[in-house]
Amino acid sequence: MRIVSILLLTVFIAGGCCSQKKIDMKSTQIEYSAMSRGYYKSIVVEDKTVSVIKERNAEAVKSNIDDAKWNQIVSAFSKVNLESLSTLKAPTDKRTYDSAAIGNLKITKDGKTYETPGFDNGFPPKEIEKLVNLLVDFSKE
Repeated sequence: MRIVSILLLTVFIAGGCCSQKKIDMKSTQIEYSAMSRGYYKSIVVEDKTVSVIKERNAEAVKSNIDDAKWNQIVSAFSKVNLESLSTLKAPTDKRTYDSAAIGNLKITKDGKTYETPGFDNGFPPKEIEKLVNLLVDFSKE
């Protein structure tokens, strides 16, 4: 009886650990943009690839995303509530008097687009801060 109990407990524990669902990112596009009169940046992440544009009218620089970085993006994305993106409040207001570029996060998943209101580049709302910072890292490389 003791052996059966241990086996059942092991199965339940293993099943609980494995039941964490992976998020399907095949049909998801994440775009971060920041712009002002003299500044432009666009970063688009889709299916383990990233396209970065650092100047207006410039060609996009495309590259593949390594598995470690991709897993970080998926993890940060899984914590974002897509339905509440349009209601996020910016923590600072520098963009209103040209002291910061206007940042924007747009996510397209399964054909539906979710977008934040403008916020100061470098100061995203806390709810999306980790994801935005991971995307901005691509423009520093």
